[in-house]
Amino acid sequence: MVGGVVERARWRDVFGHAEFRALFLAGILSVAGDQLARVALSVLVFERTESAGLTALTYALTYVPDLLFGPLLAGIADRYPRRRVMIITDLARAVLVAAMAIEALPLIVVILLLIALQAFGSPFNAARAATLPVVLPGDHYVLGKAANDMVVQFSQVLGFGTGGLAVVAVGTSGGLLLDSGTFLLSALLIAFGVHARPAPAKQVDEPRRSYFADMAAGASLVIRTPSLRALIALATIAGFYVTVEGLAVPYANEIGGGPKAAGLLLAASPAGAVVGMWLITLWPPERRMRLLGPLAVAACVPLVFCAFRPGLVPTLVLWALSGMASAYHLPTSAAFVQAVPDHQRGQAFGVASTALKGSQGLGILLAGLIADRTSPSLALAVVGAAGVLAALVAGTAWARARQGSVGTAETVTE
Repeated sequence: MVGGVVERARWRDVFGHAEFRALFLAGILSVAGDQLARVALSVLVFERTESAGLTALTYALTYVPDLLFGPLLAGIADRYPRRRVMIITDLARAVLVAAMAIEALPLIVVILLLIALQAFGSPFNAARAATLPVVLPGDHYVLGKAANDMVVQFSQVLGFGTGGLAVVAVGTSGGLLLDSGTFLLSALLIAFGVHARPAPAKQVDEPRRSYFADMAAGASLVIRTPSLRALIALATIAGFYVTVEGLAVPYANEIGGGPKAAGLLLAASPAGAVVGMWLITLWPPERRMRLLGPLAVAACVPLVFCAFRPGLVPTLVLWALSGMASAYHLPTSAAFVQAVPDHQRGQAFGVASTALKGSQGLGILLAGLIADRTSPSLALAVVGAAGVLAALVAGTAWARARQGSVGTAETVTE
């Protein structure tokens, strides 16, 4: 800080933190492998059932369980050492994904294993999200989260973009085994690259509560704070434009493509998000906060044009533009985490994750049902139009919350 002004962090400052580098690499491995597994599962279900609805349902199950496991298990990250939580959950997920690779398993068993996989993901994600602000203080966290989110999206590009090719080369079981290996490597990076810390301490005057009382307190904090509510509302707009992921395989089939085309389509949105997040880090913080609502609207608009069933290349452009606008999630999530006390970050993250992942799973599921009754292209257009309306409402709520915060600050100053 110089003369009361916070200095902007530099990329080399952020990557100078050894712990961040370990978390950074672990995130790359985990996300890239996970997206490869999603392609493998989507292809597996569509090949067995030839149903767009069941394909979308299976993909939606990677999000829907967070409705339960998000608030129920994320609080573990606030009660136990977060490094230990990340290692144990990574190892558990490696075992579950390896089991999913067994070809003789009935589809229902694969789906149950998928649900269990997501259950372990909730405390891992909460522990990792709560650890980053400790490893990267101040403005280093904002820039570090930008680097992390950009590479997570790039990992999705690699995972989705090569997913179709990998499924053709090694089959669905081989893709799942590759994903299992990424979880093992992630656990090793965290074990050797992140410092062991005790569980986060509560405030001195705060009474000791049961696990479920802590869970209720975390939810209450989010519900009673207008700015946190508005930020979560903006985040849930992802439930509309994420539907491109759930319908990529049947949509590719509709326009005359196959697994390779589906992989390219799945890569388009995260590729656009990488570019969008890089651009948004160049903006002043005030501009980022002001444009959250308009960007949420812009993320949904391109889906409306899918009704015309453009070819592969135009669709790639549309989905990439949607991904670019979705970069508003970077300042949204950073503002949310920094506004929550450290000892409640895990639980608050669970609440936010539940809202986000639940909206994504529900959006994909509803889009799949619409696609079964109409077509994938029309389903994407319908949810895109609905997303525009929802984003307008969420953006208005955020603008009001910001105005209220400014008014309060001015009153205190006077």
